[in-house]
Amino acid sequence: MDGRGYRGFYTPTVVDFIAMILAWTFLVVTFPISAFFCIKMVKEYNRMVIFRLGRLWHDNPKGPGLVLVLPFIDVHKTVDLRVMSYDVPTQEMLTRDSVTIGVDAAVYYRTSDPIASLSRVNDAHMSTRQLAQSSLRNVLGTRSLEELMTDRHGIAIQVKHILDSATLFWGIHVERVEIKDLKLPRDMCRAMAAEAEAQRESDAKIVIAQGELDASLAYHEAANQLAGSPTAIHLRLLQTLVRISAIDNHTIVLPFPMEYIKKVMKKKWLQK
Repeated sequence: MDGRGYRGFYTPTVVDFIAMILAWTFLVVTFPISAFFCIKMVKEYNRMVIFRLGRLWHDNPKGPGLVLVLPFIDVHKTVDLRVMSYDVPTQEMLTRDSVTIGVDAAVYYRTSDPIASLSRVNDAHMSTRQLAQSSLRNVLGTRSLEELMTDRHGIAIQVKHILDSATLFWGIHVERVEIKDLKLPRDMCRAMAAEAEAQRESDAKIVIAQGELDASLAYHEAANQLAGSPTAIHLRLLQTLVRISAIDNHTIVLPFPMEYIKKVMKKKWLQK
């Protein structure tokens, strides 16, 4: 035994020997006509499980290639080993923060043990799909809306782990789980859009305010640098005049020295 209880060595009884002798006799007597019905071709991606007189005939499935099936006493089942996909129907559920959402998901799985998939569960594929729906609902119910929006990959990995640990006994291996879409109510979408817009406006105002602060500091530093050099002030004045003449040639600017204005203001102050 390998720990999977349905397996072991098949010991034929006397009745089994008689049935096998009769089956072989019928096969030989009706050959080659019986070959068309008793020789089966198993494709590369399939495996055949044979039950002889109701019991599992071999510990391992047959194939690929040609397989002999005895008439009347053998029943065979073919199992597909390729990866299958299942689109989980939209699940309407409540998140941890009481928000109703719809979730679309896809599950990719394959049969890893053909004998277990036939012996341990009535319909391995249907059971896997039903379990996928319930597992997805249970996992999403423990997450908040923000977690669902930002951690789809983590949720998919958690659902895959739960599914794979449960379906391993059925001979099914879950390859991956994908969260395809999250459907939010319209009111919630509008509220989230308004919140995002407000956040963007707030960030823009912060950036503008920071820019104005940096500009004012730069102006203040430049003013301090120019205050100690009258020549630099005159050069800056000339640059300003050049820019004005380039933009609007109809503007007439008469430079007036600030020193003269200061002297005039000082005399008026003294007269008062």
